[in-house]
Amino acid sequence: MATTDKGMPAVVLLSGGVDSTVLLFHVIRNLQAGPVHAVSFNYGQRHARELECAAWQAAQAGVEAHETIDMRFLGGMLKSGSALVDGGPGVPALHALEEEDRAQPPTYVPNRNLILLALASAYAEAHGVSDVYYGAQALDSYGYWDCTPAFLERVNHVLALNRKEPVSVHAPLIRMPKVETIQFGRGLGVDFGHTWTCYRGGETACGECPTCVERLRAFAEAGLEDPLPYARGLRD
Repeated sequence: MATTDKGMPAVVLLSGGVDSTVLLFHVIRNLQAGPVHAVSFNYGQRHARELECAAWQAAQAGVEAHETIDMRFLGGMLKSGSALVDGGPGVPALHALEEEDRAQPPTYVPNRNLILLALASAYAEAHGVSDVYYGAQALDSYGYWDCTPAFLERVNHVLALNRKEPVSVHAPLIRMPKVETIQFGRGLGVDFGHTWTCYRGGETACGECPTCVERLRAFAEAGLEDPLPYARGLRD
């Protein structure tokens, strides 16, 4: 799974969710990259409490630096086109999504990963880092075009145009189902009680939005109990 030489510096996009947290610990412990810079983004997402988890995990992992970039203006720009940002339409339950909507559901944020990766790559270049990692992951029930191998390949083609210090983007979990990601993270000692997944951003996870359903299924398939509290004690 390693994609760079051990000991090389790295930038990791860290949302505070399961995938990016497992990725962070993989980059540090398995790839032995260093120094590692974690970059998080506040883009006006409803579930901004994930950023608290990102800060906690960055401290636990012992990163060189953790930057949280304030991009709340983006949510204002995109709220008419995404349920994931404040002011947008409500986040639907997974069972309410029609089959044709699952290829690009209402929780898609227009061009989010393209924007975030561009900024993270600029940060990396400015800090003399050649490798950027993000937690794109194979989704079982729905998906996003900016989490696909085709997207990753094309982003790297663009970044390779740099005439002096090109940056490469890596997504080691991109073909890994969520259950395998959780099992992988458990082996790395990840504390999943300090990750956040629910898109609705309440005090407890809702248990029915697309990411909650996927997370609950994955923990059940892994034979583990999800440590997060869910609304009304929902677990299935």
